[in-house]
Amino acid sequence: MRRQQLVIMLKEPRPGRVKTRLGRDIGATAAAWWFRHQCAALLRRLDDPRWQLTLAVSPDREGRASRIWPPHLPRLPQGTGDLGHRMERVFRTAPPGPVLIIGADIPGVTSRHIDTAFRALGTHEAVLGPAPDGGYWLIGLKRSRPVPPALFENVRWSTPHAMEDTLRSLGPVRVAVTDVLHDIDTVADLDRLRSQPSPAPQSAACISRNRLAVRSNSKVPSPSR
Repeated sequence: MRRQQLVIMLKEPRPGRVKTRLGRDIGATAAAWWFRHQCAALLRRLDDPRWQLTLAVSPDREGRASRIWPPHLPRLPQGTGDLGHRMERVFRTAPPGPVLIIGADIPGVTSRHIDTAFRALGTHEAVLGPAPDGGYWLIGLKRSRPVPPALFENVRWSTPHAMEDTLRSLGPVRVAVTDVLHDIDTVADLDRLRSQPSPAPQSAACISRNRLAVRSNSKVPSPSR
């Protein structure tokens, strides 16, 4: 049975393990507290009957036994390797059907954003949700064909080139680019969030792109009206 699947990558919210850059600004305990409550709110918003919500947990053993996360949500271990290795493992081993992967530190994401991304996979093989810093908060594959063999190869994680590199690694497939959302890495990000208590994320048109058209200075277009 093919079913839409939303996988959230998250870690146990222990001081010093999560949001380390934020922890340098506000302290490791405060950063872990923020992450735990952010995750709880995110899971409540995105637990939706239109898709199967699954947690990709880390560390593997501790995350699978954790009492922090809702017990009714299925969990799978992230395993070893960098972010690319761990996300590729999800795409290759998940049950049949379209899969979206997101991080747990995006306060602005709602079910509407997830539904938009799944709908984009109706006419595209992949979808990306950009972040303003050159990375991305969402990646999805339709999985109607094999996972690209070079997926996530040579991606410069945590740099302004992460999305550009990922687009190249996808190969010559149709890629939709959806909403632009912020994640939270530093106290400056938290300050921006506090100044916008009801975030209105910038929206981008869902467009088809070929990897050869991607350039490091490319801009995500605003939606047509």
